[in-house]
Formats: sequence, C-alpha cells, structure tokens
Amino acid sequence: MLRPITLVPALALGLALGLPARAADVPIGHLADQSGATSDVGVPYAQGVADALAWINRKGGVGGQKLAVETVDYGYQVPRAVAQYKKWTSGRDRVAAIQGWGTADTEALSAFVAKDEIPYISGSYAAQVSDPTGSSGKAKAAPYNFFYGPTYSDALRAMLIWAAEDWKSKGKAGKPKYVHMGGNHPYPNSPKEAGEAMAKELGFEVLPAIVFALAPGDYTAQCLTAKNAGANYAYLGNTGGSNISLLKSCKAVGADIQFMGNVWGMDENAAKAAGEAANGVVFPVRTATVTGGSAPGLKTIAEISKESDPAGTAYRPVHYLAGVCAALYMSEAIGWAKDNGGISGPNVRKGFYQKKNWVPAGLEGVCVPSTWSETDHRGMMVVNIYRAKVSGATDGALADLIRAGTVKLEPVKTVELPRKPDWLGW
Repeated sequence: MLRPITLVPALALGLALGLPARAADVPIGHLADQSGATSDVGVPYAQGVADALAWINRKGGVGGQKLAVETVDYGYQVPRAVAQYKKWTSGRDRVAAIQGWGTADTEALSAFVAKDEIPYISGSYAAQVSDPTGSSGKAKAAPYNFFYGPTYSDALRAMLIWAAEDWKSKGKAGKPKYVHMGGNHPYPNSPKEAGEAMAKELGFEVLPAIVFALAPGDYTAQCLTAKNAGANYAYLGNTGGSNISLLKSCKAVGADIQFMGNVWGMDENAAKAAGEAANGVVFPVRTATVTGGSAPGLKTIAEISKESDPAGTAYRPVHYLAGVCAALYMSEAIGWAKDNGGISGPNVRKGFYQKKNWVPAGLEGVCVPSTWSETDHRGMMVVNIYRAKVSGATDGALADLIRAGTVKLEPVKTVELPRKPDWLGW
C-alpha cells in the first residue's frame, strides 16, 4: 500500500493549479561581529550584507531562487565561528557560500572551506588568504577565499607611497620615521612585515612597532613612545573603536604624527566620535561615499538601505556600502553558477572568475571594479586614499554633521599598484 504524500500548502496549491514548484532556497551563512571587539565597524558592514541579500530576495532572488540567509553574531571569537561553520556544513541544508568577517576566524576556516569547497567572502582583507594556489610560497593555498577590497598589505603600500610624496612635498629634510601601531593580533599584524619592508624601500626609518589593544582605553603611554621616538607617519592597524582612543590620547600629549588608518580604522562614525583628533587621518576607501556625488549606484544603495530603514533617513557609512558590494558580488557569482551547471561551491567559485573589472549590476560608481582569477585573489589593485576632515563640535547627529560639512571624507590620491607576483600572499 502506498503512503499518502503530504504537501506543504504552498506547494500543494501550486500543483493543484498546474504551476511549476518554486526551486529550493539557496542556504547562505553570514558570520557577523555585532557585539565583539570589532563591532564598531562590524555592525554597519553586516547590515549592508543583510540588507543587500534581503533586497535580492525581495526582487525574486537569484534566478528565481531565494537566498535562505542565516546571520549569526559570533562576537569576534574564533571558536564560535568554527562551531557555527561546522553546523552550516554538517546538515542536509549545507550552505552554498558564506559571508564572513574577521582575520583570525577567516584564517582559521580557510583550510575547512578549501576542503569543503565552499566560497567564503570575508570582511578580512588579509593578504595571507589571497593566494588561491599557494604558489607564492608566502601563504597557504586559499582557493575558496575571496574578499572585496585591496589587501591590507597593498593598502598600506599605497599609503606609504603617498606618505613618501607627502614628506617630499613639505620640503622636510632627512628620513621620515614610520611606525606600525596596533594590537598583537592576526588582523593588525597582517600587513606589518609588508609595510615595514615597503617603508624601508621608500627611504623611511622604521621604528619598533607599538602595541595597543583592540579595545578602547587610555593610550597615553603609546602616544608618548611614538612622540619621543620622533615618529612622522604611523599606521593604525586596529578598528575605529580603539583608534578613537589612541587619536584622542595622542592629541592630548601633542604628538605631531600623520596617522594612516587601515580600511577599518576610520570612517564617518569614528571621525564623529574622535572629533578634531581625527582631523587629517588618511585611510583607504573601497567604495564611493554616500555623499560622493551622483554615482548611479547610490540610487540602488538608497533602495537597499530601506530594507532596514524604511523611512530612508539613516546615514550609511562607507563600511555599509562595502558590505553591499561584497554581498552582490557573491549573488552574481551564484547566478552564474545557476546558469552554468548548477549552484555548487566549485561553480560559485568559477563565477568569481567570469568578469574583469567587474562591478555588480546597479552599483556603478559605488563598487570599485574588481578582478579575481584562478591564480590570484587580489581583487583590487587600485587604492583610493581619503582624508578625514573634522571642523568644530561633533555632538550632533552624524547625518546633520555630514550635511553641514563638519565631518567630511575627502579624496587625497588614487594609487594603482602593480600586480607583483612577490606581493601575492604577503
């Protein structure tokens, strides 16, 4: 005797009407830091990812298939990230791709995603996960790791090129002094050796690195060390939260240093929180700014933003835009896979290699053209350097401060780096 077939109501109705059944949803994992040490920038980035994926679903999904997204706050803790990854890959609904976050967890999961063939698009831009074959000899093979933006190392190289020109333009004598500042952690340390090597090549005197924690605190001692050593240029390897504290401490002790933040080390929120202590900090920006003119893609950003802000009044910082870009690159790679053999990890990976100078549809002028290949996952060799400008009190709402020009992000220089083989993975 045959058992009766039980249909879920929507499917039963579709069959009764002779309609084709909707394709199964595509499981997507999303690891976010919404409460941990890097949540100051993790929250806007994760919101950009979440809003973009919700917007895709509202428009019908990828080729008619919705994305079943599970967002998990792992608090910037590697064991929690690994445990969640195992959950996503052990059941029947194994994820097709993952939107990830931090450097330590990205590096910890790199071998897992390679073995399981799951594309992993991280918020970490560590050069150590940019070599898909391991041929550089500087990093382990990371064939399923992707990220949107220049590597931390390449961004620092570009800022040092700018710094060398800045020193000369000011007519200063002698060698400029450079110091790396940040936590003793895989993320701030990722570009340390590459940056110090580049600084020496450009004629800087390289000072001993100065450690300060990823958490906010009193960093008077670190600032006095940098000041007394005569540092002229300092790289800030931490996120905005702790950098704010350091900038305020350094302003208080009168340290005359040109600070260069990493991509997560400064944004509009950090400039507001640090006030005039942030004035003049340069850092790499890998998207347009929301106030960056009439880029066509900003209209799409405004649409996507309404997924979590229906009134359309929230100011979206550059990290939100980067999250949107990362999510839409992934969705287009999934779309290519669907049309070319089906959605599987290896096919989604191939989807990342199909276009050169690729910008997701609708985000022209927002996302920087990117190119990934089977031998090189450095998607972006163009580094856009911006300067934070802060004038006056910053105790108002960020959107009001931006409109008034009290807080601004001003373009300084665009550096197009050569795709050197010996920089791959380093």
